Amino acid sequence: MTRKLTLLAVLSAALLAPFVATPAGTAAAETAQQAQQAQQARQETRLAIRSITPDVPRTPTTEIKISGSITNRGEAALQRVRIGLRTSSQRFTSRAELEVYQTGQAIGRDVSWGVGSTELQAPLEPGASATFELIVTPAQLQFGQFGVYPLSVEASDLYTGQPVDTWRSFLTYAPTGPAAPKLNKTKLAFALPIIDEPHRTDTTTFLDNDLAAGLEEKGQLTRLLQLAQSAPKNVTWFVEPSLLDDLATMSAAHQVRIKGKVEDRPADARADAWLKGLRTALAGVPVVAVPYADPDVVALAHQGLDRQTGGAIEKAAAVVKSRLERGDVSTAANWPAGGLIDADALDVLAISKVDTVLLSPENLPARQQLAATPAAAAPLDTVAGVVTALVPDQMLSRTLEQSGVQSRQRFVAETALIASEPAATSVVVAPQRRWDPNPQHVTALLKTAATLPWVSVSPLGSIKPAKGTPPRADLNYTDDNRAAELDQEYLARVKKVADEARLTAEISPGLPQSGFEEAILRLTSAGWRKRLKAAESARKSVHSRVKTRHDLVTVPGTGTDQSKTLAGTDGLVPISVTNGRKENITVLVSVTSGSKDLVIEDYEPKLTIDANQSGTIPVPMRVKTSGDATVSVQLLTKDGVPYGEPSKLVIRTTGYTGVALVIVGGALAVMLAAVVMRVLRRRSEKRVARSAQAREAEVV
Repeated sequence: MTRKLTLLAVLSAALLAPFVATPAGTAAAETAQQAQQAQQARQETRLAIRSITPDVPRTPTTEIKISGSITNRGEAALQRVRIGLRTSSQRFTSRAELEVYQTGQAIGRDVSWGVGSTELQAPLEPGASATFELIVTPAQLQFGQFGVYPLSVEASDLYTGQPVDTWRSFLTYAPTGPAAPKLNKTKLAFALPIIDEPHRTDTTTFLDNDLAAGLEEKGQLTRLLQLAQSAPKNVTWFVEPSLLDDLATMSAAHQVRIKGKVEDRPADARADAWLKGLRTALAGVPVVAVPYADPDVVALAHQGLDRQTGGAIEKAAAVVKSRLERGDVSTAANWPAGGLIDADALDVLAISKVDTVLLSPENLPARQQLAATPAAAAPLDTVAGVVTALVPDQMLSRTLEQSGVQSRQRFVAETALIASEPAATSVVVAPQRRWDPNPQHVTALLKTAATLPWVSVSPLGSIKPAKGTPPRADLNYTDDNRAAELDQEYLARVKKVADEARLTAEISPGLPQSGFEEAILRLTSAGWRKRLKAAESARKSVHSRVKTRHDLVTVPGTGTDQSKTLAGTDGLVPISVTNGRKENITVLVSVTSGSKDLVIEDYEPKLTIDANQSGTIPVPMRVKTSGDATVSVQLLTKDGVPYGEPSKLVIRTTGYTGVALVIVGGALAVMLAAVVMRVLRRRSEKRVARSAQAREAEVV
């Protein structure tokens, strides 16, 4: 049974006086059984506050409404429950005191019962809840000037004399008028990420079904879209482009690998609707394109794979512009994995024209302990000039991730104390990069920030290092940070795949890219850091496709059991190359001898072959002795880079060409002599015949 109890505080001096829930004598006489019952009650009772309005009271008589509920989760009824407020007229003087108070530790100030309290009129049965609303004013709470004050809601079981649950928070009072203090207006910028882990290996095959789950009514992607649609337009969004590509792929027929089997899936209309929704929501909003697939920038720098980082940045701009249908997408800011980077990776980013990085306070700590909040922006020197580091405030960033009234009140209190500090500063608020937000909570907090008189919500790009700002320490990148990077051996295998893929494009003059660029960039994602087994599976899948394409260009008829015959000591040997690809290729054919007795003469190595055709290049060879010799045939790109492994070809030679010429010459001489003898014989026979005829004529 739910009961709603409302307490309208009375403005009498008697009610302003604190009272004590349990006399000291009663507490001292409490039996062991009662203490045990109290401890159990604390564990089984839940006090929840749904709202405190307004966020910041501005006059002494402003009504402060505190609405909440209490639930009995135990097995025994709570006989008499009192709900009341604890507060103090003593203000907090530093941000550190807020944390001490909220964790329930003593802070050296008198915090006593105040005016707001009520008692439930009936026992709270097991499983039952009761709602309540407390209404007080700053005057009743004895708040006299601007500041942050403690405010706790406490439920006590008067039967045992012990509190059963306490909800601690803060109330910021900011009176208007001549007595209002002059505050430093804090420039505040929000950075909100839409970053995910890799889900695809190739063009249409997904490694899992997580994106489909994210598109459910309460899925992570749905919540991110809802937040983008409701958030103010002055926040800066960091959008990872391969996620947009994944959703575009899902909006058509695709495949999903489930437990080792590939299943066909129809087009998912939700993916297309999500993209359209995000496109509309982010129109006119500052957007930064995260490098494609969110690469592990530090690991790539350490393994000499700078080209991948530059390619990911270049690819990111094109994809986000295309998917969101906008032309003003920035790649000048970078948010590395974990907000962690070292000098080597920072240099790589700077060379790729990145001028701003978001770093964690652990990565770029203050040089010394400061009494005031350090400025968010700090300059960092690189080989390509100065880069601005933006360091988000940890506590304010945490309030984005932890839903509820308590987080919003903490945000208001923290910013009020920052504004009370002597020097003006700038603050960046950014949650964890792969967060799952509560859109209602985050939107409410963002809108609250816009109403605070001591805050100026600004775009992220407006936060710059200020003159006279205390310098921060050097980049702190630990051994543990380095151990968390993508594995060196894994990246070496990825590099091999990337090199093979690049070669398939370099031998095709009409092909600007290999078509594997996005797939290989996905293999370098920081999202694989804790999923190395899945990463290796994805790498093998991509490598299989690259190798299939690579092997479509071959030198056929090679090997130790294959041979070509050189008829004589010299001649032309045809070397064939087969192009099984759908586009023309141009290769250089390098033929080298494996024997000093076989000499390769000069020849034209360039060979252009049409799609799905074979080409032949005649190679002049000369041998010194007869027998078998081996030559190596290596295909090269136009720049002389080997394409695949060399092929071996056996050249079978006879060495009898000179002897054969002697034999043929002798045979011709014999044949000529025989012909001459035959002609002379015939002439002699004719002369004898004519002489006989003449003698016969004389006789007659």
